[in-house]
Amino acid sequence: MRRFMAALLGAGLALTLAPVAQPATAAPAVAADAPIGFAAVSALGQNGTTGGAGGPEIRVSDAAGFIAAIGADGPVTVLVDGMITLPAGMYDVSSDTTILGVGANSGITGGGLNIGLPVDDGITSPSADAVHNVIIRNMNFRDASDDSINVQMYSHHIWIDHNDLAEGYDGLIDIKRGASYITVSWNHTHNHTKNMLLGHDDDNGAQDAGYLRVTYHHNWYDKTPQRNPRVRFGNPVHIFNNYFLDNSDTGPACQADSGCLVESNYFQDVEEPMTNSYSGPEGNIVERNNHYEGECGPAVTGGEVIDPGEFYDFTLDPAAQVKQIVMAGAGTGVVGP
Repeated sequence: MRRFMAALLGAGLALTLAPVAQPATAAPAVAADAPIGFAAVSALGQNGTTGGAGGPEIRVSDAAGFIAAIGADGPVTVLVDGMITLPAGMYDVSSDTTILGVGANSGITGGGLNIGLPVDDGITSPSADAVHNVIIRNMNFRDASDDSINVQMYSHHIWIDHNDLAEGYDGLIDIKRGASYITVSWNHTHNHTKNMLLGHDDDNGAQDAGYLRVTYHHNWYDKTPQRNPRVRFGNPVHIFNNYFLDNSDTGPACQADSGCLVESNYFQDVEEPMTNSYSGPEGNIVERNNHYEGECGPAVTGGEVIDPGEFYDFTLDPAAQVKQIVMAGAGTGVVGP
């Protein structure tokens, strides 16, 4: 089957996923030591995502120490002790780095994290020095002057897990310009409008087509009106076991030739649970086994999506149980040093 899949991809074709029932399986561990999904895939010379494993631990509690530690050569684990106020701006994270909050109330405010080389429209494939192998866990993000977390320029193997993000300026978690092999899991996002962007814009296919492979699972999209996520070009993008609550615009919006598998999620009072025609060129959505509660509009779906099961193994929680599971397990205070 995998050889058949490779032949299809080489021919520029995609599999059509039918909305078929899935067998009952064991639930993913809430506080797993390794990612599930695209961050676990061996690709681009990196076998899974391990961050700073094997390197020293550096505990920081002030802006200068934090900025120096996340920019140091890895492998390194940066333990963030308390809320650190950064000057406005975006701060670069080096390859082979883990950033891990201590306790439930540690993180950063005032600035954001950038994972990736400087923007260059002329680069249309991964370079040897692309930022890779980064883990961000158990962190609070508040009042960012730009994005809270930005991943760009073919950065790969990134795991963003068990964070609490709110009250930023632009995106809370933006992934663009060819970044790929990323898992966004168990995060609680709230009190913010422009939540998660995947793909720079409708005209950036030269960098984004064939990349932007991201798994979103067990996130709590808590009254975030839009970009939950908003997707361009990525195919497949796997969105499973998330809790969408009172999203006044839309849940996943997949456009510009993207392909999203949206399965076993819990939608509660979401105006448009999902759409493949949000704005600009249409994308593709396959929807299956989701749970809907309260006032939810129709799901707007259609098209073809590559099967993420051809890349990695995963298990599903039953959709009707996802609200309880995610509310109990998402955000900070669940994992830590």
